[in-house]
Amino acid sequence: MAELCLQDKALAPIAEKVLAGERLSFEEGVELYRSNDLLALGYLANHVREKRHGKRTYFNVNRHINPTNVCVASCKLCAFGRKPGAPGAYTMALEEAFRVAGEGWTEAITEFHIVGGLHPDLPFQYYVDLLRGLKERFPRVHLKAFTAVEIGYYSHITRLSVREILSQLKDAGLGSLPGGGAEIFAPATRRIICDHKIGAHMWLKIHRTAHQLGLRSTATMLYGHIESDEDRVDHLLQLRKLQDETHGFETFIPLAFHPANTELGKMINRSETTGFMDLKNVAVARLLLDNFPHIKAYWIMMTPRVAQVALKFGADDLDGTVVEEKIYHDAGAETPLGMTRQGIVRLIREAGQEPFERDTLYRPVRRTETSVTVRV
Repeated sequence: MAELCLQDKALAPIAEKVLAGERLSFEEGVELYRSNDLLALGYLANHVREKRHGKRTYFNVNRHINPTNVCVASCKLCAFGRKPGAPGAYTMALEEAFRVAGEGWTEAITEFHIVGGLHPDLPFQYYVDLLRGLKERFPRVHLKAFTAVEIGYYSHITRLSVREILSQLKDAGLGSLPGGGAEIFAPATRRIICDHKIGAHMWLKIHRTAHQLGLRSTATMLYGHIESDEDRVDHLLQLRKLQDETHGFETFIPLAFHPANTELGKMINRSETTGFMDLKNVAVARLLLDNFPHIKAYWIMMTPRVAQVALKFGADDLDGTVVEEKIYHDAGAETPLGMTRQGIVRLIREAGQEPFERDTLYRPVRRTETSVTVRV
């Protein structure tokens, strides 16, 4: 790597620790966020990224399935959820969900990513049957399903423990948990942006329990609303602490707040995040989350262009083909609803990186004209 040139001299002791492979503190994390020396942050984050992965950049061929947008919660940050009977509200019958899952099968999808609203009338059995039916029809596809918020809701409506809920879903085919619903852990901020969701303690408990059951998961953080630098660092270090305990997180995904069509966006009169902020959050996450294997640049949120640049700022994963993402697009995202496998490969190669197709658990996928093989 080229020699590091610091415009922000306050970063010098932090840079020394990063280059020596030492863990950063809360105060140093705040210093990273307060610095505007973006190129230095990127240099350091890319150093960590290349030390772990070289130029390899991961992606997968996946499909998002959102079985319902009906939701009892009224989170100010959300543009996806609808009240029962409201315009645009929908709920898929199981056969419809199975049909949607099978569309575009020529891509040989290796993952279904399944999240939805907290429906007041659907029984827990619906979700069990959804997973079981998908696994019966697509036995080789990994089911990454239901955020911790959804798991907590199933526990509430059934009066079953989180462990029992996760065990039943695992028996039906659940392979891992997505990281949605984490938002920001800081209680005061969380009460304003998503007071209807489970708290940070329960989110962490659900992922801890999933890891104890042998399920892997991802983690997220929503930034660009009313959170402080300290809120972000606290969030990241709570994730780092749980990862020290369980080693169950595969990847971290920084998510930018999209204010359009949300109540929170109207309240705070905030525009979308800048590319500068997006890249800073990727870089700081890579520097603080030293025990997370992967940092993802979610192209559908930060745009393909910024995601390409993020591959030099600590990110080593571009997510997948996605196909008809709803949650961010309901909040005003103008990126494509999906991307072909060839399109993602092109993005990675144009950024000077080496494409590496993976499955959900980061095992290599090998393709021929007639077959798809996951190397275990």
